[in-house]
Amino acid sequence: MSLSKRRAEPLEAVWVDLLPEDALEAFEAAFLQSCNTVGFFKDDDTETWRVEGVREQGANAEALAAGIAIAAMVSGIPMPEIHAAPVEADGWLARTVEAFPEQPIGDTWLVRPTHLPNPPSYGRTVLVLDAGIAFGSGEHESTRGCLMGFETVARRRKPRALLDLGSGSGILALAAARRLRRPVLATDIDPWSVRAIRENTVLNGQQRMVRAQLANGWQHRSLRGRSYDLVFANILARPLCSMARQMALHLKPGGTAILAGLLGVQVRMVLAAHRRQGMRLERRINLGPWSSLVLRK
Repeated sequence: MSLSKRRAEPLEAVWVDLLPEDALEAFEAAFLQSCNTVGFFKDDDTETWRVEGVREQGANAEALAAGIAIAAMVSGIPMPEIHAAPVEADGWLARTVEAFPEQPIGDTWLVRPTHLPNPPSYGRTVLVLDAGIAFGSGEHESTRGCLMGFETVARRRKPRALLDLGSGSGILALAAARRLRRPVLATDIDPWSVRAIRENTVLNGQQRMVRAQLANGWQHRSLRGRSYDLVFANILARPLCSMARQMALHLKPGGTAILAGLLGVQVRMVLAAHRRQGMRLERRINLGPWSSLVLRK
């Protein structure tokens, strides 16, 4: 899940409505192929969802339509109508700033956007992020669940070898570096996310502790033959399932994986894939329709 760096090109919002909850993953994947940011909005009256993305005007229109058609077929629903409307870049960024307040998360963290003052905050670890540079600013339940799960892990043990797989903004890598004072490798498949990670490490004074790497899952050479005490993977349910074996192979005995990006209805599937690889559930965190899992090898 990624939100790209601010750009000067005209933007437009594209969206589909009236989706059932179990179709969100497929439609999110379709939108992520073409859009810089993707969000979910629930209609409480109809119990259905909107998936909305922001992209450069007209960019990847055919690819998005094809992806949505495939998502509808996979989900077993009729092809939904695709809506689009222009978005002023300045207005979109202003709304993003307005919607990104200072956020306390769990007992430990305080996510503070760059447009607010940054005074000392006693009793919480402050993570400073730009409201406009990458997904993972702490407002999404998946990110919050990961940070809350990490609190539990950090209290009980002190992992040394750390990886944030699919890092987005780098918020989880930054949290681990700040809390454990250990180097963290943060990888992402999106070049804009890797750039955002690097910028956020500077904002937080962690450029020596967090290393950003462009990488496609476990396939990159920098991950081969390495094992970790703690891995964050805030991605999607099906990729988590397909990578369960690699996750187990790269975790040290007793190592921990914190998984997120999955809906509550997908937990059983993700758990089954990892239990087959010798991992067990330590904690499940439910925030809205989203779940985060703390697993131990």
